[in-house]
Amino acid sequence: MLTLLRFVRIVLISLRYRLDELVLSSIKHPVAHCLLRVVRLGRPPRMDRGVRLRLALEALGPIFVKFGQVLSTRRDLIPLDVATELALLQDRVPPFPSDQAAACVKAALGASPHQLFRHFEVDPVASASIAQVHFAVMHDGRDVAVKVLRPGMLGIIEKDLTLLRVLASVIERIAPDTRRLKPREVVAEFNKYLHDELDLVREAANCSQLRRNFGPHTGRGHLLMVPEVVWELTTSTVFTMERMRGIPISHVDSLRAAGINISNLARTGVEIFFTQVFADGFFHADMHPGNIFVSDAPETLGRYIALDFGIVGSLSEHDKNYLAQNFLAFFRRDYRRVAQLHIESGWVPAGTREEELEGAVRAVCEPYFDRPLAEISLGQVLLRLFQTSRRFNVEIQPQLVLLQKTLLNVEGMGRDLDPSLDLWQTAKPFLEKWMRERVGLAGLRQRLDKEAAQWVQILPQLPRLVHSTLARTDSMPQIRAEVERLRRAQEQTNRLLMVFAATVAVAIGVAIWALAGQ
Repeated sequence: MLTLLRFVRIVLISLRYRLDELVLSSIKHPVAHCLLRVVRLGRPPRMDRGVRLRLALEALGPIFVKFGQVLSTRRDLIPLDVATELALLQDRVPPFPSDQAAACVKAALGASPHQLFRHFEVDPVASASIAQVHFAVMHDGRDVAVKVLRPGMLGIIEKDLTLLRVLASVIERIAPDTRRLKPREVVAEFNKYLHDELDLVREAANCSQLRRNFGPHTGRGHLLMVPEVVWELTTSTVFTMERMRGIPISHVDSLRAAGINISNLARTGVEIFFTQVFADGFFHADMHPGNIFVSDAPETLGRYIALDFGIVGSLSEHDKNYLAQNFLAFFRRDYRRVAQLHIESGWVPAGTREEELEGAVRAVCEPYFDRPLAEISLGQVLLRLFQTSRRFNVEIQPQLVLLQKTLLNVEGMGRDLDPSLDLWQTAKPFLEKWMRERVGLAGLRQRLDKEAAQWVQILPQLPRLVHSTLARTDSMPQIRAEVERLRRAQEQTNRLLMVFAATVAVAIGVAIWALAGQ
C-alpha cells in the first residue's frame, strides 16, 4: 500500500512539473505528437526541461536528489543542458532530529554520544541526502567530526529503487529513442553508488587510502590534507574522523585575505588531480567546492583539504595508459593516434574504419586549437570525444565517465581561482614525464622490482610443477591429442616427401637416359 501511495505521489509531482511533456517530446511518433499538443494545451512549458526535472527531483525527496546528482555525472548519456541543471542540486536537505542522531550513534557504538565524547554538538553542521555531520570533542581532547547515516535509509531506498527500475523500463518501452540513454543501466549504476555510500566503513576506507597516498613518506604531503579515521568509533552507520579546519575553496576573497597565492593554488589543484589519476589510479571523484577546503593555519597555509569520500574512482593500468596517450595525442594534434587508441581499446565494434573515426575525432578537436590555450577545457574535449564515440557504438567505461566529470569539477574550480589558468601547460609536462617513466628503462626497472618478490616464489617451483604436470597420465588430454595429431601429420608429410623424392629421382633418371641416347 505504501509503495502504491509513493508511486501516486511520484505521478502527481511528475504532472506538476510537466515531466510527461518531456517524455512525449522524446517520442518520434504522430500519436505522441498529438498527445503532446493535448498535454501542453497549446502552451509551451514555462520553464526549461532541466529546471523542471531538477525541481521535481527535489520535491520527491533525498533519494531522488541523490539520483539527480549521479545522473548529472553521465554527460555521455543525457543532454548537456539537463546535466548542467542537475549539477546544481545541492545537499541542502533538512536535517533529521538530533535525538534520532543520538539514537543512531548509541545503536551503532553501544553508548550515547554524551558518554563517548567529552562534548557532542546537538545541531548538525551539515546535512546531506544520505547523512549529516556533527562536531564533537573526544575525551583525549581531539576535535572530530561524526557523520551519522539517516535512519531507515536502506528500506526507503529499496522502495524507491524498485520504482525507478519500473519507471526506467516503462520509459524504454514507450519511448524507443531513449534506449540509447540506457535508463535501466543508469538506475543500476545509481544503485551501486547509493549502496556504497550507505556503508560508511567503505567511505572511511576510501578516506584512509587517500590519506596514505598523500602521507609524509610519499613526498606529496605538502599538496593535500586528508582527515585521520577514528576506527574505534566507526561503523557502517557512523563515521568518526579528524575535524578539519579551513576556508571553502569557493571563498576566493577570504583565501586572498589569508595570504594564500591564488595562482599557485589553482595549479596545485590540477597537480593533485593528475597525481591521483596517473600515479595512484585512485581519485576523489566528488571534488565540488563544498568538499574542498584550503588550510589557513600558519604551518599548513595553502594546503588543500579533502572531505566526503563516498564516491571515489579507480583506474587500471590499461585505463591510465589509454587516457595518458589520448591526452598526449590530442596535445600533438595526432588524430589518427586518437582513433587508433579507441580501436585498440576494444570498445569500437569490429569493422570500424580507422580513417572514418579519425575524421570524426578531427571534427571534435580541431576547433579547439583556434582558441587560446587557457580557454580550452580538457574535460569538455573528453566529453566531446565520448559523445563522438557513441556515434560509433562505443561503450564508454563508467570509471572514465566519472573521471571526466571530476576533471570538469577540477577545471571549474581552477579557473574560478585563476581565469588565466593554462591547464595544458600544467598537465602536459606531468603526462610526458609519466609516459617516459612507463616506457623507459626506469619504468622497466620499476616493474621488475614490483614483480621480483613474486618471481622469487615461483621460479624455484617451476621444475617440480612441470614434472608433476607431465607425470600425470590423466592430465592435459587436449595436449596429448594435439601431439598425436601432429605426429600423424608429420608421418603423412614424411610419406609425401618420400613419394616426391622418388618421383624427382625417376624424372631425373629418365632425363639422363634420354640425353645419353642422343
